[in-house]
Amino acid sequence: MTDGHVHSALNNSNGLLSIDCMSRKIPKKPTIRDVAEHVGVHHSTVSRALNPSKHTKISPEVVKKIQKTADKLGYYPNILASSLKQNRSFAIGVLIPNLMNSVFPPIIRGIQDAAEAAGFTVMIANTDDEEEKEQLALRAMQSRSIEGIIIATARLNDPVVAECIRLHVPFVLVNRSVEQDGVNAVIVDEDFAMRSTLDHLIELKHRRIAHVTGPLDTSTGLDRSNFFINYMKLHNLNSGLVETTEKFTTNDGYEACKKLLAKYDDITAVVAGSDLIALGCLDAIKEAGLSVPEDIAVVGNNDIPMLERMNPSLTTISIPKYEMGAQATKILLDIINNASSDSVVIKMRPKLVVRNSTGVNQS
Repeated sequence: MTDGHVHSALNNSNGLLSIDCMSRKIPKKPTIRDVAEHVGVHHSTVSRALNPSKHTKISPEVVKKIQKTADKLGYYPNILASSLKQNRSFAIGVLIPNLMNSVFPPIIRGIQDAAEAAGFTVMIANTDDEEEKEQLALRAMQSRSIEGIIIATARLNDPVVAECIRLHVPFVLVNRSVEQDGVNAVIVDEDFAMRSTLDHLIELKHRRIAHVTGPLDTSTGLDRSNFFINYMKLHNLNSGLVETTEKFTTNDGYEACKKLLAKYDDITAVVAGSDLIALGCLDAIKEAGLSVPEDIAVVGNNDIPMLERMNPSLTTISIPKYEMGAQATKILLDIINNASSDSVVIKMRPKLVVRNSTGVNQS
């Protein structure tokens, strides 16, 4: 047998099977001390430089040099070992009701960017807006020792929120709130959004304005409905032209709008509880032989992508989705790191985006 080779032979009924293979020396995996030696710094400096939550304590020039050297050597910090040493996971969870809903990807991106900048990873669970799946997702995340959770699935009386409180799991709500006091949340100023919408429609001389609400067991559905009713009453207009959906879906919007049109034949505008609901309303209005905006104006909510490319393009409320996700993450990390103990509810300002579905040509 030649040096550096391995030869094996297997006799069987079909003949002789020979295998020749060259043994290769496996290269040594680079260590943090290798990086430190190449740069000429202590290994603890390398550790801090490669930790997003600590690299600000070192000059940017040194951080850049260490990162470049680590990339060249192929060195990556062992997050698992660091987590075990500190008895931390450096992971947060996110519960999303429907990943197919275009509202949520920008929120998730805001969460991920803010979390990664602080050295945390993100675990995401899609729950289909079902309570059982939400509970299962929470348990699965707890079994992986998440340090906190961002909840976009909350209902007004939410069992997942109650469970987090019971188990002392840090959490922040995003886009929705609950009836319970002392809960951290980043939400939209729904009162401002509805006033902007109805001011616009009334300026266009609409008086018979209807509302297709989202689910009333969510803050987004209930708040938008309540603010609609209050506004209409304040302006001495009919506040009873309302239909409710069970979910924020196109099909639910279609069915609710069909009922609305069957009850009232003089509606001139529809305010939808979300853009997906609005898309369903557009289908129902077209099916009824009516035109948008000539017969009925339609306004959505959330400003999901591609609405400006529709015909007619959809007037809607644009909400700061990315910023909401990033802000919710910052609040959660402050709680995790014991930097904050006071609860906070941040209401972020939306804006009305006027397009063709209310009869106003885009500039």
